[in-house]
Amino acid sequence: MGVKKFINSIVEFLDLDDFSVKNKKKTIKNLIEKLKERQKILKKKLSKTKDKKEAKKIKEDLSILHLQLKKANKYLTKLENNNKANKS
Repeated sequence: MGVKKFINSIVEFLDLDDFSVKNKKKTIKNLIEKLKERQKILKKKLSKTKDKKEAKKIKEDLSILHLQLKKANKYLTKLENNNKANKS
């Protein structure tokens, strides 16, 4: 999956409207912040819920979020390394 497709999939997952893919590095940093915010919200929601079905759904969302955060950090590192290599 390319960086643009990844960004678009996260934008769709978070239901965001106005994200451009022009500056990939900055966009990924912003998406990482949004993913972390969403993760905090879901963790609070999980601790408050008593319904097992709802807790299971939240845990699934958290696992998806964790994978997306991992992939976003990987892309960010890749972009930063490419930027450093281009400057040298």
